[in-house]
Amino acid sequence: MTSKAPAALAVALALAAGGVVPAAAQAPIRIGGLLGRKVQFVVYDDQSLPATAVRLYEKLITEDKVDGVMGPYSSPVTEASVNVTEKYKKVMVAPLAATTSIFKKGRKYIFMVISPAEVYLEGLVDMAVKRGLKTVAVVNEDTLFSKAAAAGAVETAKKKGLQVVFAEAYPKGNTDFSALLTKVKAANPDVLAAATYFDDAVALTRQMKELNVNPKMFGVTVGGDLPEFYDTLKQNAEYIYGATQWEHTLPYPGNPEYFEAYKKDFGHEPSYHSTAGYAGCLIYAEAVKRANSLDADKVREQLLKLEMRTPFGDYKVEADGFQVAHKMVTFQWQREKKVTVWPDELAQGKPLFPTPPWTSR
Repeated sequence: MTSKAPAALAVALALAAGGVVPAAAQAPIRIGGLLGRKVQFVVYDDQSLPATAVRLYEKLITEDKVDGVMGPYSSPVTEASVNVTEKYKKVMVAPLAATTSIFKKGRKYIFMVISPAEVYLEGLVDMAVKRGLKTVAVVNEDTLFSKAAAAGAVETAKKKGLQVVFAEAYPKGNTDFSALLTKVKAANPDVLAAATYFDDAVALTRQMKELNVNPKMFGVTVGGDLPEFYDTLKQNAEYIYGATQWEHTLPYPGNPEYFEAYKKDFGHEPSYHSTAGYAGCLIYAEAVKRANSLDADKVREQLLKLEMRTPFGDYKVEADGFQVAHKMVTFQWQREKKVTVWPDELAQGKPLFPTPPWTSR
């Protein structure tokens, strides 16, 4: 390589949502750049709109002439954007796309970092079965990720002998869950598994209290892991289970150092979303080093071979770029803190079980 111009990495994501830019943008810099070149991040705001993301990735590749591409936030936006990167044969390391179908369509240049949507509620179901519970209700937002997470919960429940007594989707942006929760209450499940994002997770919790819906276990997917979840709900967040791709307490190499450095740089704790972005850059950078090139096909070959542990956890993919090594954990809000309660080998504590009725808290 003769050029020493900065290597340009691209990302389009919803900046208003917090995104992955801060942690991601530092990763290659902190490991000394790429192939002796400094790293320049080119970042645009896709506003969580798939059509906008498509336009921006076209611009990044054809006008900005970036060397590499990081995926955007969310499965729907990634599903749209990857068509652009495949067209131009650009590697996309996708830190925040969890829907399995994205990686099962014969695409060659996309690589998964996080665990798939279908396993987000696995821990909740497994703990319920081990505690002798018999029935579960599953609700989800009617979007790509949430549908996959709900389908995974239903399949896992059936395999483990948990009876699914209610399952229903609700529209994206829904704020009134009274009709849905009235049906859930009538079904009287031992467990309520909700495939959510932040806003619907908060609204569901508030309206469960208003309607006195009292499963013995209640768990959400995306959103429940954020500090803002507890800040918004206060004591009403207690006992709620959540799925997360990462916690700063997990015993991964470099995790404590990353956590402290992030807090120092940005003044708050990283979410798993930021950490996934960081891991995505570490993974891409390692593949570039092994390829000794920024050529997409050479980097792709190394990403397929690579087995790597980052502060986020393990990376290993199948021939279609589907992640098979990273592990989810399940936490529970206990006394204002998230406590990892599943799997047993990574647990910090035991679940507070059963969840007491709203009227007795």
